[in-house]
Amino acid sequence: MKLLTVIGARPQIIKAAAFSRAVAQWNESHDIQVQEVILHTGQHYDDNMSAVFFRELGIPEPDINLHVGSGSHGAQTARMIEGIEEVLVNGEKESGEKFDGVVLYGDTNSTLAGAVAAAKIHVPVFHIEAGLRSWNMAMPEEINRIVCDQLSSVLFTPTKTGMNNLLKAGFRMSGLEDERMSGERVHFRNGKGQYVVLSGDVMYDNSMYFASMAETKSDIIERLHLTPKRFILATIHRPANTDSATNLTSIFRALLTIATEHDMQVVLPLHPRTRKLLPNQLPAELLQQVEQCPNIIITEPASFFDIIRLEKHAQVVMTDSGGVQKEAFFFSTPCVILRPETEWIEIVEAGAGILADADYDRILAAYRQLANHPVHFPPLFGDAHAAEQILTEIVEYLSRSATKS
Repeated sequence: MKLLTVIGARPQIIKAAAFSRAVAQWNESHDIQVQEVILHTGQHYDDNMSAVFFRELGIPEPDINLHVGSGSHGAQTARMIEGIEEVLVNGEKESGEKFDGVVLYGDTNSTLAGAVAAAKIHVPVFHIEAGLRSWNMAMPEEINRIVCDQLSSVLFTPTKTGMNNLLKAGFRMSGLEDERMSGERVHFRNGKGQYVVLSGDVMYDNSMYFASMAETKSDIIERLHLTPKRFILATIHRPANTDSATNLTSIFRALLTIATEHDMQVVLPLHPRTRKLLPNQLPAELLQQVEQCPNIIITEPASFFDIIRLEKHAQVVMTDSGGVQKEAFFFSTPCVILRPETEWIEIVEAGAGILADADYDRILAAYRQLANHPVHFPPLFGDAHAAEQILTEIVEYLSRSATKS
């Protein structure tokens, strides 16, 4: 079986590590062999934002790189669709072996492009991290994930909330084989249906797999002279915050207040785009105060092992990243969510995360609540074997497809 894995951004590279490990383990013990071809769209293309992750995580270098780069949503996605379709079509022409399916992760433009390209030419789509909803259509990620879900053959959802979102939208859960063959609402080529699998979270797989490794491979705690549980990790990258002077100012005011009034170190690995925007978005006086504050440490984007150690040893995480919210939870670190909503509502319901948006007063209140009161972290994201279950389901799905066709 030949699968095309499409990635384009840092979180997808990390998720792909778990799936690639599962493929390697599968091929060691099964007669049916799985060939994984990795395609990098080039959505995130500089070394700090992409290539270093392949080296650190031991992921095979991409077999194909489209080198799409940045651009408007329409232009970037269009180039990706064209490139992925060409790979799917020409791959069969050149080797005589068609791609049996496309594996997609999350909610980026690369995810959207992979779903559209594959579905249009009747290649099954397998969406890992399906069913997440922020209910905010102003977010490009929300549009991407909804479209990808609709075009997917099998939707692998990491949580019960994701599963319930899909069931309410009319998708069907996997069940007995005959139900899979005949009971689905949506049908693709050869009569195969569409269904949902509650798989657990591949990011949890990775966090557990790499956590102990990070302690030996990263020296960031020592390098930045941090005291465990006496610093805050903050990440800011969403356009709703970075492109708004009001939002970014509120967030940095709050970070400055915490750094000074609470004498708490704040580690801020800045996305290159965010760093470039600071002089234009922040008042000159505030920017000067931030740059001169000894407790605020602005760094380059952190490597995977560095970010794991920072998440694990921080007192509190403050972020607008969905992935960082989850990873903080995995390591029992409470999280202030710098957004008005989150796809990971279970974290908020458990009291381990608080929605503060980009509101100065709410950020401070959320920090004080999480820093000064006990927080519980119930098991929400599976058993750290999600990738293995996902691969098994994909092989079974394609085996039934081959039999039926």
